[in-house]
Amino acid sequence: MQIVPLRAALAACLLLAGLAAASAEEDPLAAYLWAARPVVVFADSALDPRFQDQMRDLESRAEGLAARDVVVLSDTDPTAQGPLRLKLRPRGFQVVLIDKDGRVIQRSPHTTRADALIRAIDRTPLRRQEVDERRGLGG
Repeated sequence: MQIVPLRAALAACLLLAGLAAASAEEDPLAAYLWAARPVVVFADSALDPRFQDQMRDLESRAEGLAARDVVVLSDTDPTAQGPLRLKLRPRGFQVVLIDKDGRVIQRSPHTTRADALIRAIDRTPLRRQEVDERRGLGG
């Protein structure tokens, strides 16, 4: 798997939902470990208004999310029991934010504004360390 820029990830969100099990390793998020912060959006259908609102909102803040190494993944086919769904076990609509260390930062059964996701990321020790290192304060 490759890390995809946020806009490309949003454009390909339906393709991500159909990832073949053969291309997914035992841990479907392993490719993102220490490299990106996945935001996984689950819905029972791509036509779910919450899913559409969530994806539009993420797109509207693409620059801020990309600056925090966010990649957007989605699964809108609960019957397929894809690897993301098996790992994270959502019920209906759900937004899951995962940090670079693989830890779930936030999980919500409601649409979650991109600004709230950005604030949650900015509060994590990993993000604070990244900011400090960019400013030349950390080591």
